[in-house]
Amino acid sequence: MARTVVSTQPRVAALWMLLAVLAFAGMDAGMKWIAEDYPAFQVAVFRSLATLPLVLGWIVLRGRAGTLLRIHWPLHLLRGALGVGMIAGFVYGLARMPLSTAYAIVFVSPLMVTALAVPLLGEKVGPRRWTAIAVGVVGVLVVLRPSGEGVATLAGLAVVGGALCYAIASIAVRSLAQRDSPESLVFWFLVLLALFAGVLAWRDWRPLQVEHLPVLALIGVTGALGQVALTHAFRLGEASQVAPLEYTALVWVVLLDLFVWQVLPDAMTWLGAGIIVASGLYMIRRERVVAVSPSHRPDTTPPP
Repeated sequence: MARTVVSTQPRVAALWMLLAVLAFAGMDAGMKWIAEDYPAFQVAVFRSLATLPLVLGWIVLRGRAGTLLRIHWPLHLLRGALGVGMIAGFVYGLARMPLSTAYAIVFVSPLMVTALAVPLLGEKVGPRRWTAIAVGVVGVLVVLRPSGEGVATLAGLAVVGGALCYAIASIAVRSLAQRDSPESLVFWFLVLLALFAGVLAWRDWRPLQVEHLPVLALIGVTGALGQVALTHAFRLGEASQVAPLEYTALVWVVLLDLFVWQVLPDAMTWLGAGIIVASGLYMIRRERVVAVSPSHRPDTTPPP
């Protein structure tokens, strides 16, 4: 069967990515809103079940339901388990720190992906990118402030653990994307997240409060919208062009912290976030340079 070729549309892709970032920020704000009233694993279940019907409807409308069963189960199961750690760690931190602080820590995930790609995928990372990774780690330490009166508490470490789970899951996605459809990646991630987190949340399950139904609706709509927008962004644009726009999330979460929770990041959090974002942007730029360098072209013999 012939492949459908989609032309690159950088401006449209950028708009879709900005929409995805805004939607996911809204979803995370919804999870933070209820994070103090339910265990972290139960919030993970709510996040999945609220989004799943809308995502399934999107898949059916696109006529892609037939791709959901042709999948590579072992990696999907691994990704689902990692997703539980990712969401639970993030939600646990959200209940105990500002949204912007949690995001600042999570921004180190792309650097973790690059570092983990070496042992897990056999990719080569040069000294410049290793330096960027080290600088990003310094940024995380600035945010956490482990030696002072910072947020190097269980909450901060839980968010770091969630970011690590996200990074490992991203490595799994790199392999899955070569054999499974994008729709199956989204669908089975949500299904397995609900199942695995549900098992862990069962003993401490708390009854759903009626006043939280609008919040769950917000989580479901923004989660589905963010996933659809993200898919369109990477379908219409190059990853190196749309990925940096993910850092615009810091604007939205700072505004949410200010107007909803009446808090703002302190100076050290701003400094650490700036270091992490700068190293992440350099990493994206460097990976693009490496990808187009002569030594990475198939018809060129690598230099000794």
